[in-house]
Amino acid sequence: MFTRRKFIGSTMAASIAVATGCATQPAGKRMIVDAQVHFWKAHTPDWPWVPGATPQLPEPFTIERALPLMDEAGVDRVVIVPPTLNDRNDYALEAAQRYPGRFGVMGRIPLQDPKSAALLPRWREQKGMLGCRVTFNTPATLKWLSDGTADWFWPAAEKAGVPVMFLAFGQLPRFAPIAERHPGLQLIIDHMGVNTAIAKEGKMTEHIGHAVALAKYPNVSIKMSNLVNASLEPYPFRDLTPHLKRVFDAYGPQRCYWGTDLTNTQFTRVSYRQRITHFTEELPFLSESDKDWVMGRAIMQRLRWA
Repeated sequence: MFTRRKFIGSTMAASIAVATGCATQPAGKRMIVDAQVHFWKAHTPDWPWVPGATPQLPEPFTIERALPLMDEAGVDRVVIVPPTLNDRNDYALEAAQRYPGRFGVMGRIPLQDPKSAALLPRWREQKGMLGCRVTFNTPATLKWLSDGTADWFWPAAEKAGVPVMFLAFGQLPRFAPIAERHPGLQLIIDHMGVNTAIAKEGKMTEHIGHAVALAKYPNVSIKMSNLVNASLEPYPFRDLTPHLKRVFDAYGPQRCYWGTDLTNTQFTRVSYRQRITHFTEELPFLSESDKDWVMGRAIMQRLRWA
């Protein structure tokens, strides 16, 4: 079981590995790509957080902390999703540039500023940048979906060929018109559109239905991520199995992506390795070929990550 003590110990091991240049990518037949992990640094004058921001862990989650955890679990690559602590992508891009074989970035972009559209044509020219990630999870950001604030973004991202991951718990039906109007825009649903609150309210079936309804659009795909927070049971999260199968049956292996959102859970509840074996050993509806796609091949193809 992965404990906080192991977490800190792994950080020390990583510092030695990085200092000596020995942080290596594990070899394996199946490529394992985690479709979402947040990286952040401490709040400093040079790297300030927005006022009132609260990180998912009391300590920063850094490059040096991530690498040993990946190696121990057998994770080859990670898609870094910069958190909402600020709108900066520089630290995530630093990780991708230092370790191009391990990290790629779905960067943040100021949706409230239409001038940001000028950034998109050259967005993927930033070394390590794979696309954008946008969030609609507060009263203020939810308004952007209805008051026109975010309207500029969808056609601009489509025109620039920039894939978009989006977080919008309980709001998935709003994205059907976006997917239909912009068939060239690659939209990726975060966390199957569900979270702890939805699970505790007994509304998983309803909200998974909203996710499944979007599968009819070929440009929509889905992250099977943050599952620990959507389950009300211990590992191997049997209460999620019918929901995972329903999503997989709707989207197929090439549009489903395994991911963890690693820092958004209690580390003592389940190890990083168990998050992998949940899919590779505990979901009987996945064939070995399906696992190859879901565990890494599909997200690399969708994001054009060579």
